[in-house]
Amino acid sequence: MWKLVSGIALLACIVGFAAAEETETPDFDRWLSEFRTEALARDIDTATLDAAFAETRPLDRVLELDRHQPESTLSFDAYLARVINDKRVRDGRARLERHGKLLAQLQEEYDVQPHVLVALWGIESDFGRRTGSFSVIDALATLAYDGRRSAFFRGELMHALTILDDGHVEPARMLGSWAGAMGQPQFMPSSFHAYAVDHDGDSRRDIWGSTADALASAANYLATNGWRGDLRWGREVRLPEGFAEGIGDERRSLREWQELGVRCRNGSTLPTADVSGRVVRPDGSAGPAYLVYDNYEVLLHWNRSHYFASAVGILSDRIRAVSVGTPL
Repeated sequence: MWKLVSGIALLACIVGFAAAEETETPDFDRWLSEFRTEALARDIDTATLDAAFAETRPLDRVLELDRHQPESTLSFDAYLARVINDKRVRDGRARLERHGKLLAQLQEEYDVQPHVLVALWGIESDFGRRTGSFSVIDALATLAYDGRRSAFFRGELMHALTILDDGHVEPARMLGSWAGAMGQPQFMPSSFHAYAVDHDGDSRRDIWGSTADALASAANYLATNGWRGDLRWGREVRLPEGFAEGIGDERRSLREWQELGVRCRNGSTLPTADVSGRVVRPDGSAGPAYLVYDNYEVLLHWNRSHYFASAVGILSDRIRAVSVGTPL
């Protein structure tokens, strides 16, 4: 009798604990049902939701990748070696030639240099060859449910559903990175809504399958956020002995940096153009230094990473074969 009572008591404790745990953290199915109700209230069509959430489940791999992002484990040199190599430079130059007419049109319309667009394209998706294999809906739902940055990813998930509802892409083709970045330019859904354009005129903003739409959308993003077609991103520089920490964060004219002893990497003087910039050292005082201009800040708007922004600039220079001393 004691054993039976004890077993019943133990079962009651387990059930009670599970119920309490469920109250504190609703299970994924309940969370998804509540989110679906919110989406319906925002006029997302029922058929869109049925198709989008048909097999949605939390993805453990997404959570694993979210907690082990490359820049927390890679040095800047290792990062550059991963994203820039001779093959990518050759491929970039080939695409610069292959898509010359399109890139010239985009430069005329958006004032963004072709080699910059190609470099972005190369680093984001290897020129459209690696756009991600995760279901964007499943990845965003996982991150929205997870709680670490749930408000941000909840908003991105709603944007993604709107993209589906508007018919720009089918759910099966809405693939991207573990964080929900989509298509050839790796736009988050909110960036898609703000910057994606239909350049090829088929009434869809297809950043997955249309190179014209993808590159035009990237150009529109840069131009809208202040890109200047008459300016480089920056350049690697040589700093004087005793260059004090913190000075680099201050914006100064090139003349002022010259007076402080900053030189081009090969030791030559800085350009005399009326341009200001700041000094960035992605890997700290032991790594390379770059004197960066306003266009670099636009790249940071795209991705808040000095590793990324510097890599795009460096790759763009190599694709264009820019020498160290090239003027602004």
